[in-house]
Amino acid sequence: MSSSEFPEVRTVEGAVRGRREGGLEVFRGIPFAQPPVGEARFAAPRPVDGWDGVREAFTFGPPPPQEQMGPEVEPPAGLFGGDDWLTVNVWTPETDPAARRPVMVWIYGGAYKFGSVDDPAYDGSRLSRDGDLIVVTLNYRVGVEGFALIEGAPANRGLLDQVAALEWVRENITSFGGDPDRVTVFGESAGAGSIAALMAMPRARGLFRRAIAQSVPGTFFSGALARDIAEALADGLGLRPTVADLSGVDPRKLPEAGAALTARMRGHADRWGPVALTPTPFSPVVDGDVLPTTPWQALASGAARDVELITGHNRDEYRLFLMLGGLLGRVDEGLASMALGLFGPAPDGERAYRSAFPDASAEYLFELVQSDWLFRMPSLHLAEAQVAGGGQAHVYELTWAAPANGGALGACHGLDVPLTFGVYGGLGAMLVGPTPSPETEALSARFRSAWTAFATGGDPGWPAYDAEGRLVQLFDTEPAVTAYPEEAARRLWQHHTFAALPLIPA
Repeated sequence: MSSSEFPEVRTVEGAVRGRREGGLEVFRGIPFAQPPVGEARFAAPRPVDGWDGVREAFTFGPPPPQEQMGPEVEPPAGLFGGDDWLTVNVWTPETDPAARRPVMVWIYGGAYKFGSVDDPAYDGSRLSRDGDLIVVTLNYRVGVEGFALIEGAPANRGLLDQVAALEWVRENITSFGGDPDRVTVFGESAGAGSIAALMAMPRARGLFRRAIAQSVPGTFFSGALARDIAEALADGLGLRPTVADLSGVDPRKLPEAGAALTARMRGHADRWGPVALTPTPFSPVVDGDVLPTTPWQALASGAARDVELITGHNRDEYRLFLMLGGLLGRVDEGLASMALGLFGPAPDGERAYRSAFPDASAEYLFELVQSDWLFRMPSLHLAEAQVAGGGQAHVYELTWAAPANGGALGACHGLDVPLTFGVYGGLGAMLVGPTPSPETEALSARFRSAWTAFATGGDPGWPAYDAEGRLVQLFDTEPAVTAYPEEAARRLWQHHTFAALPLIPA
């Protein structure tokens, strides 16, 4: 490790200066692509112009333009801090090119419309220090800028940003002490959906060796559905969904159109189906080019058989959304029937669930079927597809209940993030509390140990998944490896199928 308090590293584009912090060398806000504004607005990411001298890498780059998550969550600190949205951050034990440490690259979630790596929840120092490896985090375009299907622009610009960041890692991480041949991507929710997409994308092939996809969402849009959503969004502004029209709207004002569309999505249920009842009008688009097919189809055909995979979910995923939507304790039989009909497997999802759970309350059924449809079954099917295509997968389920709110949220969506990073600010404080208990710290240590061991050598500490044994690691106070619980089979999980969500014909 450099003895300097301000270590310097030369990247392909130019030299950067970071800081020593807590035994690590930390670099923030390094651009991996040009600011996507002006002529670059809605374009694929463009290479960075090099610079002379040494660029200070002390602070995070500004977040991409985005909606606000709501009063429960603080907005990104630098939301209006400039146009250099596409940056990376690096935590490394030492900037020695000979060290060749494994590298973990985090892709944040946020319903494809929120997210920024200046969130304290994504501080990579503890993972880097405990795992003796390099952690990289990156910003990518979200919402309209990153995922709306706009005429004259490439689809899935947010995914293309992620590819550009991974190319930056391949070209530069050796200078930070990393091994470009031992890169693991990891992410949660929309970040996990992005990783599933990257595994299916020809442009991303060879950029990472391992992947950890935490709570994979099953929403991937057909081109027809994405176009219809984009038309509805632009129509709210009196515009067309074209580069010419939308580039005239300030990028910091455009998220307001996404928020307005979210508020009126239920009115489009006749055309958008279940998507109209989700929290977001944005998802990756199966456009036939950037994303040729759904991840499940691609992995089953062997597209990522050379990538080792961990995927899994939390037991009570949707309870977080019940709380955020003010529905805890307020779900009646009518809401339960609506959800079972929309999200249960065909031909009669309501009957299947009510038969499997005859004593379940309306609220439990409402939450369970949406947990299954949105996160649990997509994650399991991703593992099944990877194994079917000749690859290797490890599966987990988090069953430990969030201690905050008297345990009412159970093992809800997002609970795995503070356990992964060992950082308890933001959402972590809301779920775990400001001061983690010894039990919390012990479980977090197990998460970090499994993830970093996998990134280092491919073995997280439990057996690989296969279609016969279906062995799954349960993360709880007392961890265990078990065959996937019979309860899941009773939900007829094999009848949940995942394809690009269609536009319902008028």
